[in-house]
Formats: sequence, C-alpha cells, structure tokens
Amino acid sequence: MLDALQLNECETLLQSHDPDRWLACRFITARHRAAVMALYAFNADVARIRSVVSEPLAGEMRLQYWRDVLNQPRQDHANPLAAALWAVLDRYHLPTAPLLALIDARVDDLYDAPPADVTALELYCGETCSVLFRYAALVLADGGETGPASLSGTAGVAYALTGLLRASGWLASEGRVVFPLDRLEAHGLTADQIRAGTHAGEVAELVRELSALAMQRLGETLDGFSAIPAAIRPAYAPLALVKPWLERLQAVNPLLEPPSDVPQWHKPFRLWHAAVRGVSF
Repeated sequence: MLDALQLNECETLLQSHDPDRWLACRFITARHRAAVMALYAFNADVARIRSVVSEPLAGEMRLQYWRDVLNQPRQDHANPLAAALWAVLDRYHLPTAPLLALIDARVDDLYDAPPADVTALELYCGETCSVLFRYAALVLADGGETGPASLSGTAGVAYALTGLLRASGWLASEGRVVFPLDRLEAHGLTADQIRAGTHAGEVAELVRELSALAMQRLGETLDGFSAIPAAIRPAYAPLALVKPWLERLQAVNPLLEPPSDVPQWHKPFRLWHAAVRGVSF
C-alpha cells in the first residue's frame, strides 16, 4: 500500500517526533503497521508545527497546506507523507472530516491563550488525539468490529491531557499555558504566573486535579475494554503509558522540573502486554 519512500518518511518522522507511538507500532501486525504509522506520522507533523515556526502566520500557512492536501484527494502528491496519508484514507475508506477538525484544533497551538474551561480543554484533547485511536482501530478491524466508538473519545482525552500536563513546564517557557482559565481562577492563579513558574503549591494542586481527570477518563476507557475484539487491542496500546506517567507527574511541579519518563527498557513490555492482553491498571 505504501511504497518504500513513503514508509521511510513516515517511520523517520514518527521515530524522531513521537517515539512512543512509533514503539507502539512495533506491536501491530505487519499487515496494518504501515497504515497506522502513516496516520501517526501525519499527526506528528502537524503537532510539531509550533516548534518549527517563528510566528503564528507561518504556522497557519503550514496548517493550511494540510487542509489543502485533505481537500484535494485526486491530486498527485509529491510529498511522500501526504501520498501515504491518502493511500491509507482510500484503502480503509476513512473520512477526512475528523482530520480537518484535528488541523483546526491545532491552530490553538500557535497562540498563547489558555483554554476557557475544562470542557474546552477536553474538546481540544479529543479533536487532536481521539481520532488517532479511532482510526487505528478502524484500520486494525479492516472492515470488522471495532468495539464502542465512544472508547476512542475518552482514550484521546486521557492520553492527550496527560501529555499536556507532562509538557506544561516546557510549553509555559514558550509562552503557552495549557491550564484552563476557570481552573486557574479557582486556584487563585493567572496565566502570567504559570509562565513565570511561581506559586508552586497552587500549581501542584491544579496538576493533581487535572491528573485525576485524566485518570478518570482512562478508567472510563478501560471499563469498556471487554467489548473490544482482540485484534483491536494494539490500537489502544499507547494508553499503557498513561498511568505510570501520571504517577511520576505527582512527584514534581512540572513547571519547575520535568517529570521523569517511564524507563525505556520497560516501555516495550508495557506496550506488548497492552497489545496482546489489553490495557489494565
């Protein structure tokens, strides 16, 4: 389905910019691995845009490029990643609308305004991450049963919210605040204080609160795993890293000290176990 150039482009990009999903792909059957890798690589390319542009307009232009790719399916794409993405969308009859919504949500990455409230934060997490779980499940099902579609929604919130909390210190140093305004106000904080890395006690309490929300969404996802066919389990394998990430997040103020990662030697075991037996606490 993907030629050698397309596959190499996807794997190189994914390994460099989203190594955890790249590693999770090792536990997807060879028949479907390239397709899932192409979807993840597209996401990685869109997600890194803020870090490679010097001002928002340049980022908006790069996002528009991907909108144009998705809106012109019959165009002969010279970009191997764009060609790979369309090969997957065509092969598995996947709609473009959720990917266009993902691109639109990523506009928020280019600007520094915090989300208005928790609902807006969860919506962002869902639009930028849930579609990846859903499309990976659809690829692995290959026309068969995928289990409840709602699982991808809570899975995306759990995974993306955890990632935002882990990266909140680095993002704040770049000017971006991921904590919702309503929760900042509830804890007596301002966006400028988050950027300055002050008020450690209040920030730690806010991180605990949002970590509990991520854990809640993870639990809601795992509660529905009995309805997932065994062939679909690898689509949700990245969730195996969420709980240990959240546990490590409790030990530090992420604005002052990056939380430690799951040991690299342990990740393959956790991801393999999740892919074969399903994610569990």
